[in-house]
Amino acid sequence: MSTGTTAVWGRAEQQDFRSRVRGALLGGAIGDTLGAGVDGLTLEEVRAAHGADGVTDLVPAHGGRGTVTAVTQLTLFTVDGLIRAQVRRDTGAWHPPTDVHRAHLRWAATQHDWGPDERREDNGWLAQEEWLYARRSPTRECLTGLGDTVMGTLDKPKNPEARDSAALTRSVPFGLLVGWEPQLVLQLAVECAAQTHGHPTALLSAGALAVMVHGLARGETLDGSVQHALGLLAERPGHKPVTEALKQALGTVRQGIPGPALIESLGATDAAEEVLAVALYCALVGEDIRHGLRLAVNHGGPSAATGSLCGALLGALHGETALPPAWLAELEGRATLLELADDFAMEMTQGPALHSPSAAAPGWLARYPRA
Repeated sequence: MSTGTTAVWGRAEQQDFRSRVRGALLGGAIGDTLGAGVDGLTLEEVRAAHGADGVTDLVPAHGGRGTVTAVTQLTLFTVDGLIRAQVRRDTGAWHPPTDVHRAHLRWAATQHDWGPDERREDNGWLAQEEWLYARRSPTRECLTGLGDTVMGTLDKPKNPEARDSAALTRSVPFGLLVGWEPQLVLQLAVECAAQTHGHPTALLSAGALAVMVHGLARGETLDGSVQHALGLLAERPGHKPVTEALKQALGTVRQGIPGPALIESLGATDAAEEVLAVALYCALVGEDIRHGLRLAVNHGGPSAATGSLCGALLGALHGETALPPAWLAELEGRATLLELADDFAMEMTQGPALHSPSAAAPGWLARYPRA
């Protein structure tokens, strides 16, 4: 299926896809909030604060339980940008990286404005959500990369040496473009990562993640999705650090009972490929989503990032009903996440019923302006 085809979706397929979209976005947010309270702590510090088992439940971060970080904020705006791209396609202005960049600039406004600016006609509904106007540990690279309106590209990326995970963790939504070919999903993720992170490892980690999520959203196994990503990565210059990290994660699955020592052997820094490897490993060995997420945040690495990616992978794999209900109940912004997930699923499965070059549902254009 190429980007130019119109898929014929049956009701069961639509419901399955919507469940996976909800699972990916809500799962990522749960992992984000679970890790946020111990982000940046060593394993010893985590255990000193929370006991020998580390974090087993939500802990306060950024002023309360269930609060999310910039990881989730940016993911939401990525989804918003992708819906806008589909809507703008009717006008002939088809350049998804530009639409995602504009969406990320709307996120950047939430980091310095007191609240929604009613004068901005292109805000749509997401940028009107007041709870998003909060600084939740955004990285310097994201703030500087989106600090002006100039868009970073593969030829001229922003922050060319940046190889941390902040472009990676916002890239889950690209994988939910199930009507796209995997190599185009990878390319879009790479191009959008360059808007804040220019290092090849950061770019290709984002692309690899998008391909993995793409496979899961289409109903593949996690292992099969990783193999697909490895195959596409092999064609890209500079892929070796990412390829080796993913292969090490696969190999570590067979090395014994999962725990912090094995996790930290995959890396304990915020380098994009290490964060991806840790998240993948925890998703592969977790007995269920709760167990996988606990593994993903109880180590000396960047817990919010690894938790978010592990939750997104498992959510896309199993769907929303596999997520821990008690954690969902306390999740900040759950209504917004659900609303955006359902809008995305509706756009992808029923877009022609919402808009076309000749007609459009006015309510939809109010939510996702073509401006």
